[in-house]
Order: sequence, then C-alpha cells, then structure tokens
Amino acid sequence: MSDSHWWRGAVIYQIYPRSFLDTDGDGVGDLPGIVERLDYVASLGVDAIWIAPFFKSPMADFGYDIADYRDVDPLFGTLQDFDHLLAKAHGLGLKVMIDQVLSHTSMEHAWFQESRQSRDNPRADWYVWADARPDGTPPNNWLSLFGGCAWQWEPRRGQYYLHNFLTSQPDLNFHHPEVRLAALDNIRFWLDKGVDGVRLDAINFCFHDRQLRDNPAKPREMRVGRGFSPDNPYAFQYHHYNNTQPENLAFLGELRALMDRYPDIAALGEISSEDSLATMAEYTRDGRLHMGYSFELLTDEFSVEHIRGTVTRLESQMTEGWPCWAISNHDVERVLTRWGNGDASAQRANLLTAMVCSLRGSVCVYQGEELGLTEADVPYESLRDPYGIAFWPQFKGRDGCRTPMPWSDQDAQAGFSDGMPWLPVPEEHRVRAVKQQELDPQSVLNGFRTFMHWRKSQSALRWGDVEFLDTAEPVLAFTRRLGDEALLVVFNLAAADIDIVLPQALGTATAVEGHGLPQARLLEGRLQLPGYGVWFARLG
Repeated sequence: MSDSHWWRGAVIYQIYPRSFLDTDGDGVGDLPGIVERLDYVASLGVDAIWIAPFFKSPMADFGYDIADYRDVDPLFGTLQDFDHLLAKAHGLGLKVMIDQVLSHTSMEHAWFQESRQSRDNPRADWYVWADARPDGTPPNNWLSLFGGCAWQWEPRRGQYYLHNFLTSQPDLNFHHPEVRLAALDNIRFWLDKGVDGVRLDAINFCFHDRQLRDNPAKPREMRVGRGFSPDNPYAFQYHHYNNTQPENLAFLGELRALMDRYPDIAALGEISSEDSLATMAEYTRDGRLHMGYSFELLTDEFSVEHIRGTVTRLESQMTEGWPCWAISNHDVERVLTRWGNGDASAQRANLLTAMVCSLRGSVCVYQGEELGLTEADVPYESLRDPYGIAFWPQFKGRDGCRTPMPWSDQDAQAGFSDGMPWLPVPEEHRVRAVKQQELDPQSVLNGFRTFMHWRKSQSALRWGDVEFLDTAEPVLAFTRRLGDEALLVVFNLAAADIDIVLPQALGTATAVEGHGLPQARLLEGRLQLPGYGVWFARLG
C-alpha cells in the first residue's frame, strides 16, 4: 500500500460545529468559528476535518434531520461562509469531509411536505408509507432506535410512515429510482463545491424490506448494542428487515460511480448492523465505499482481547476495502471516561490515541480528544438530546460528549461563546482548555501533536499490513509491515509496569524514538514496559 490516496492512513478530525466555537454570541458554534480555529486544527498534525451536519434543519436531532441538503442553516452561517472555510482549509493542507444523511430527512423537508398530502402526488412514494393492519395497528413490529414504534400515523393519507430514528425523521424510499437520483444529485452539489469526501450517516439504513416482514425476537442474553439504554426495546429484535438490505449494494455502486468522476474523493460509511464487521467488508469491496467504520471500538468493552479480536475479525473479511477506526465521536461517551476506569491522566489519554492511530486503516478523532476531555455530567434540566430525555435516568443520552470546546481557562464560558452556551461548559474542562495546555510541554495536547507529527514519518504505520502477537492482558502487540519495512508496536494498556519476553522469531529490534510516549527498555531479551508505556521498534 502507498500514499497514492490522501485518505489511506489519514487522521480525520471530527468537528461538531454546534460545540466548536461560537462567533456571533448566540451560544451555538458556527462555520466562522471553525474558520477561526482551522490554524489550530492544522497544528495538530491531522490530515482532514469531518464536519457534522450544518445544513438547514429544525434541529430536532441537531442537524441530522435535514430540511434542505443544499443550504446552510442560518444558525451556522451561509454558503459563502462554507466556501471560505473550504478555501482556508485547503490552504492549510487540510482535506474537508462533510456529513451526508441519506436514509431520512426532516419532516419539514419539502419532499415530505408534498408526500404526506395524498397518495397520488408526484412524491407520494418518495417515503416509506404503509397501510394499517385491519385492527388499525402499525404494519409490522419494527422499532425506532430512539425508542418505541418505528411507524407514525399520518391522517392526511390515512397511512403510517416509517421512521427508524425520531418521529420527525421520516425514512426515504430508496426503492424509488427518483429518490436515489435526488440523493446522488445532492451529493454532486457539494462535490462540485470542492469537498474532498463525505461521511455517510447510517448508510445501511437506506433500504427497507419491500415485504415489510416482522423482525424476529432476540434472546435476552443477546440484547446488547452500542449506545442503547439498558431498557431500550430496540435491542429486543434482530434488525434483519428494517436496514442492511441487499438492494443497498447496487446503490453504493452508483454512489461510487459518481464519486469516481472527481479526483481523489473519499466515501466513509457509518455502519451499524447485526454484524457490522461483515457489513463493513461487504460495503467496501467490488467498487463500493472507500472506507467503512462501525461501533465495535465505541463500546464500553476495553481489553486486549476485544481490540485484537475486533481488528482480526475485520482483517479476515476485508480483503479489498480500507478500514477506519474511532474510539470517540458525538454519539458515545467520551473515551477517557468510557475506557479510563477512573484514570483521566495525560499518559492514559495519549496512550489511547497512539493505540488507535497505530492500527491498520484511517482514524477519526473527535474534537476534545486531543485535550483529554472526559464525559460531562449534564443535569436533567440542561439536557437537549431527545434520546437522553426519553431514556432518563437509565441512559443520559449524548449531551455529555457534546459540551462546548474549552479554549481558555480564564474567559467566560471557557472562550467558547460570549453568550449562554447551548450546553453548559463543565468546570472540570476549564483546566484542560487549549490555552492552558499550550503552555505545558507534558500536556495531552502537546503529546497528541508530537505523536501525530511523528506518525506522518512512519510509512509502515500508515499503510502497512497488520499482524497481532499472542500477548496476555494488558499488553497489546502487533507488527506493521510495508515492503521491506517492519515495525513492532507494543502497548501497555495498564498503569502498572510490566515485563514481557519477546518471541525470538521476531529477530533483532531497534527502538524508534520521537513519538513522545513513555518508552520501554529491552534488557537481556525482556521488554520492560512502564505504565501506559509503548515500544516502537524497527525489525531487522
């Protein structure tokens, strides 16, 4: 593998615009705020930015309910602001990816407003409509991920419409050829503007089972899933029919054909299915998506066995595609809380970043990860996420990872806004503000920068094959090989020091410096790993 495509081995920095930087004092971040902080982002050593939705929307799901795919919501700015953002990012050497939410729209979208009026208008079949059962109940047992029935009655048509997410997010009918063409045309609009890629939200939800068959029940012991409340009924089913349908494969081919008309564009699919790793492999082969990522490393499970097993299973299936990994994003508890086991130290934060950025594939890092931010405890009265409000108190939703970026420990609202932020700024985040960490050579921020810039010089780490060593907890070890270059990578995932014996078959190993993490020592065949220590070594 080589660096012939920018996205292979890239580190993609996710920006959640509502919470990045507010420049107009309304308490919500905006596109000019992103522009103002692009120099900071470029200084991190990342390759690209992915911007969460900034399109016109009623904001029921904070931008993932789109009312106009081709316009910027006034909350975030204007199309001219986006053009300015794109130009500045490219001037700094940063690629720009944007979210595209294809499977559903807002109920305020003009398409749905027309579709809901009657059964015979020009867009009558653009959404998933179905008649009630003879007793008036919904057409099948499908459930919404946000809780409860996935069908909502529409009196204008005397039918139900499907919503896999919020009631206000009706699902488009991708079996209709005009819907597919319209979705592709919306993506073409942004490609013509010059974006470098798209992150495809819930891409396996585009198609539904035409026969509307019931999903089978799932045994109690199998009711697990990423981000689910313990009592979310969504986990009670195998979701065989409301998503991940075979027809989606042909559509992905159509999407790829469009993207191949533009130079070096990347399509990254978010995938959450009954077997997400298998779906990732399927969606990235035979000329479909460039990359896929799932939630396997976004769960609560943190162990050598889980990380090694997840990557190994994907590697055994993904023969053509390119993986993308993430350990934090805007939908899950922040990694330093989820995987920290009470330890939010700089050493642990930097170890987790180095670990995920050493796996084969590209990486998405979430804003604030470079600061070692922990999950915020947002009180019920301040919650904004409808998911958290619905499932309180067992599940507090996604607000805790979406609180504003702390830029200054001294300024009001930590330098995020001159107004009242849409979510409160946690006091514990002030001490991790950018301005304060800039001054500390041992900070998470400076450790993040050191590692990212060093990683750019390690071709085997960015593009090489991966093979795991059979090591016991808490040591994760693997090799990365590219041509004649071979790199041994060893991580101590625990705080206590540990010694291990390296397999003699590896041959000679010479330590590689410059990554900025606590370095192990090799003495008489034994590798002495400090707590949260690493060893990068050239094999010869």
